[in-house]
Amino acid sequence: MYEPIRTKSVHSMAGADADTDFPHRTREEELDIQLAGHLAALLAVTDDLGLDREADRIAQQVTRLRGTPPPRTSASADSPADLHRRALALAGRALVVAASRADTAAAILAAERMDAHTAALRAPEEHALATAH
Repeated sequence: MYEPIRTKSVHSMAGADADTDFPHRTREEELDIQLAGHLAALLAVTDDLGLDREADRIAQQVTRLRGTPPPRTSASADSPADLHRRALALAGRALVVAASRADTAAAILAAERMDAHTAALRAPEEHALATAH
């Protein structure tokens, strides 16, 4: 009923093996890149919050993953609550990637940062409740 396709697909490269035309990364390399990216973003927010000791710990992990120290800047005009929310989300992403690549040191660091930012976000609410009574 249907005639079979007799020509090569337009999506394949003629006369060349597509797998050898460009370098491929392993899954571990891709996860390293993702984890370093999430941690570098977390580092920027941590620097914006002025948490120097914590930022230094994050920078050590980024350096371990990338092989070079990350740039350090502080330039956000966001409120501390917004920065803590952003840091919490970034730490969560870093934790997921660290767990998938079985990087215990990065996973512990990300979990600690999540706890710290969660506590920082709760502190104003608890303070408001305590003063209302």
